[in-house]
Parts: sequence; structure tokens; C-alpha cells
Amino acid sequence: MIKLELYYKSTCPFSRKVLNFIEENNIKDKIVFKDIDLNEYDRETLEKVGGKVQVPCLFIDGKPMYESDEIINFLKENTL
Repeated sequence: MIKLELYYKSTCPFSRKVLNFIEENNIKDKIVFKDIDLNEYDRETLEKVGGKVQVPCLFIDGKPMYESDEIINFLKENTL
């Protein structure tokens, strides 16, 4: 099974787009959520591992994917 972690900000419109897709397709149980505004450690991890503080970022088995449309396409192909 693929390990999925979504780093996001609740105030970011691109994060909201991905979060809405996840909610609408009932796949929340397949993803670990990391709100970088609520947890400094998660923000630091995003920057250290991903190389930048940009959200949304979906880590797929530890590798980052940043663009909301790419994230949604990946989720469509791999979780639905």
C-alpha cells in the first residue's frame, strides 16, 4: 500500500481544492494530513524533505508532489 501524507494550509485555496476532492471522494482514510499552520514540526519537515515550504504537497512514499492538479490526478488514478 502506498503511504500518502498531505501537507497543507487550511487557508490556501490550492490546498482547499485538494481537500475538497478528498472529501467528495471519501478517501480521507487513505491519507495522513499535516496542517503546517498548526504544527511547526510538520512545517520544518516539509521544508527539509521537500526542499521548500509550498502547499499543497503530497508525499507519496516519501517523495513530494506539489501541484494541486497533479495531486488530484494522482489520487484519481491511485485511490478511487
